[in-house]
Amino acid sequence: MMNRLFGKPKVETNALQTLDKLNETLEMLEKKEKVLLKKAGQEVEKAKEYTRAKNKRAAIQCLKRKRLYEQQVEQLGNFQLRIHDQMIMLEGAKATTETVDALRSGASAMKAMQKATNIDDVDKTMDEINEQTENMKQIQEALSTPIGAAADFDEDELEAELEELEGAELEEQLLQPTTVLPSVPAGRQAARPAPKRTAEEEELAALQAEMAL
Repeated sequence: MMNRLFGKPKVETNALQTLDKLNETLEMLEKKEKVLLKKAGQEVEKAKEYTRAKNKRAAIQCLKRKRLYEQQVEQLGNFQLRIHDQMIMLEGAKATTETVDALRSGASAMKAMQKATNIDDVDKTMDEINEQTENMKQIQEALSTPIGAAADFDEDELEAELEELEGAELEEQLLQPTTVLPSVPAGRQAARPAPKRTAEEEELAALQAEMAL
């Protein structure tokens, strides 16, 4: 148990160190590839110069060196491909290990939780809850049951009395006379009361009456 706990960080550290080493190697190969490509290009330029100078032998030697550089570039490309493949596999293995560790931790936590929760304790708790619920129902029913004089009342008699009251009220409503509003003949409007005159209007009317005499 202790070895497993202390072994995980070491394995993860080794994986990270290996990835770093592969990255460094990949960068080194890329730099060498650029150098070789530059040298191959220089040999091509030299071959062109020797060709213009009619030095066929020297031009051929330049092309041979160019071919050698190109072969080395191709070899470096294969090395880089293998390193990329190794890095992908290592990263996949690292992800798989981390996933398994996470699943193992989850399983251990679930096991501990189940161990802490006993099924007998759960059944006992549910029985206590059901018992308390039933007791509460009985208490509520006991409190809602009428006691004393109210317990002697007959529900049927009370309902019959209520029906008699409702019938009497309906009969009283039917016997009340209906109020009929007076009808106004068609085309005739009710006379409106004359507006009340002011003191000045009354004085003016009195003066007009005297002048008429």
